[in-house]
Amino acid sequence: MAADIARCSRLVVIADVDAAAGRNLVEIVRAALRAGAPTVQLRAKSAAAREMTELATLLREETRAADALFFVNDRVDVALAAGADGAHLGDDDLPLTQARRITPPGFLLGRSADSVAAAIQAEQESADYLGVGSVYPTASKTDAGTPIGLSRIAEVVEAVSIPVVGIGGINASNAAAVFGAGAVGVAVIRAVLGAADPTAATRALLESGALPPAARAGG
Repeated sequence: MAADIARCSRLVVIADVDAAAGRNLVEIVRAALRAGAPTVQLRAKSAAAREMTELATLLREETRAADALFFVNDRVDVALAAGADGAHLGDDDLPLTQARRITPPGFLLGRSADSVAAAIQAEQESADYLGVGSVYPTASKTDAGTPIGLSRIAEVVEAVSIPVVGIGGINASNAAAVFGAGAVGVAVIRAVLGAADPTAATRALLESGALPPAARAGG
C-alpha cells in the first residue's frame, strides 16, 4: 500500500476554496486532472458541512473519472459521505486512532507533522502518509509557522517508514529540492490554483524536472 500511496502522492493538488479566490474550483480541478494530477485534496476551512459535502461530491466525481485519488482535509465525516479515498488530519482534527475506528478498511488517513516526534507518533497511530511542512514560506496557511526547511524533511524521512509529502511554498522551481531531501511527493496550492492556466501549471510540475524521472514516466 505504501508504494501505491507514494506513486499517487508525487503531486497532490490541494483544492483550497479560499485560494481559488472566487474562481470555479471544480473547473480548476478538472484542468489539473486533465494534465495528469494523480491526487486532489479538498480544503475548505470556512465551509459548513453541507456545503463542503456538496463540493466534495462534485470533486469526487471528477477524480473518479480521471482515475485519481481524492482526499478531504480535516473532515472524516465529509470524506466518508462523499465517497473519498481518504482524509488528511491536522492537530485540531479527529485523532488518528479514533478516525481509524470509524473508517472502512482501505480508507487512507494522512497526518500533518512538522517535527520528527510528531511524525513518529503519527506513524505509531497508523497514519498512511505524512504531510510535512511548511517547507518554504507560504501565504496559503496563516498558521503555517516558521518554515522547517529541507533538513527537517530529510530528518522525518529518516525517522519513519511511511511516505512523506512536502507541503508549503512549493512550486515547479523548488520541488526538485524537496524530492532530493527524500520526500515521495509534493503538495501544492497556489502553484496550481493561482495560475492563469491550471492545466499548464500542473503539466509544468509533472514535466519540468520537479518530479523524479520514474514518476514522470509513470504519469
